[in-house]
Amino acid sequence: MIEKLNIVKQRFDEVNDLIIQPDVIADQKRYVELNKEYKDLKKLMEVRADYISLIDNKKEAEEIIADGSDPEMIDMAKMQLEEAKEQIPGMEEKIRMMLVPKDPEDAKNVVMEIRAGTGGDEASIFAGDLYRMYTKYIESKGWKHQIVDFSEGTSGGFKEIIFDVTGEDVYGTMKFEAGVHRVQRVPQTETQGRVHTSAATVMVLPEAEEFDVEIDPKEVRIDYFCSSGPGGQSVNTTYSAVRLTHLPTGLVAQCQDQKSQHKNKEKAFRVLRSRLYEQELAKKMEADAAKRNSMVSSGDRSAKIRTYNYAQGRVTDHRIGLTLYDLGNIINGDIQKILDELQLVENTEKLKENSDVF
Repeated sequence: MIEKLNIVKQRFDEVNDLIIQPDVIADQKRYVELNKEYKDLKKLMEVRADYISLIDNKKEAEEIIADGSDPEMIDMAKMQLEEAKEQIPGMEEKIRMMLVPKDPEDAKNVVMEIRAGTGGDEASIFAGDLYRMYTKYIESKGWKHQIVDFSEGTSGGFKEIIFDVTGEDVYGTMKFEAGVHRVQRVPQTETQGRVHTSAATVMVLPEAEEFDVEIDPKEVRIDYFCSSGPGGQSVNTTYSAVRLTHLPTGLVAQCQDQKSQHKNKEKAFRVLRSRLYEQELAKKMEADAAKRNSMVSSGDRSAKIRTYNYAQGRVTDHRIGLTLYDLGNIINGDIQKILDELQLVENTEKLKENSDVF
């Protein structure tokens, strides 16, 4: 383990030198990539220091016990040895997980899209519940989010809502939320008290940097229109809302959240870049999933991933067979336990893949 960590330390020192080189700073793409690598390696270096300290404590305690000349020191050494023996296996497991190769996309910010599926008004209400769940989780992480575009449901919630999320390792965390979410409950509009099943689709797109996706302006049609509010009425009389159509692919992105036409255009381009980038990423993910039969990130948007059953107060994630009877807290944004379990399964799969390395 120490040998592997020393190899990582060499790379950390190398990256540390590179990020202050003028030619690297001038190359924006390389500079951003190296900065992300530096942050990841720095966390590992901190754990490495703790691990080396534990190994040293164990060695020191064993030497004192072997010497046997000071009874008082032997008792302290025995306690120190026990403590080190208890902590080392957990620390080694943590290091193994940290050594799992990270996807380069994991550090990216995201554009999230929630769309009401089958279930009429109830599906829109559920899409609104999911949006609220995510915003509460985002706030708990200290991340930030901003609405890009939305279309309200007739009885509340959203037919569709698009928002971006910025923070640390956002895509690496939120990518597990992509797929079809299903709710089973008695809708507000139901008079007979019958349980209905409705669905909403969540998409999580890694936000593409300008150097990730180059868009030829000649291949984009730009339309300007008046922003509209609930019921379709015009919010303002200026043509501030922007709709972009990427002619080669037919992909559309629009933004009407800001009063400034320039800001709406900037946001819409960000969404368009992310959708184009995600298309390529989805192909790669499907190929990777086919290679390793991954349960948790197959890139299949139509896969049913989770059910929220109100009658039983349970949430089931179908990919890993996890059921939690804590629906109230989960729908209020406490989704960390689910995400941790999904991350653990994915890392375990990657560890098996790289078993010769670890």
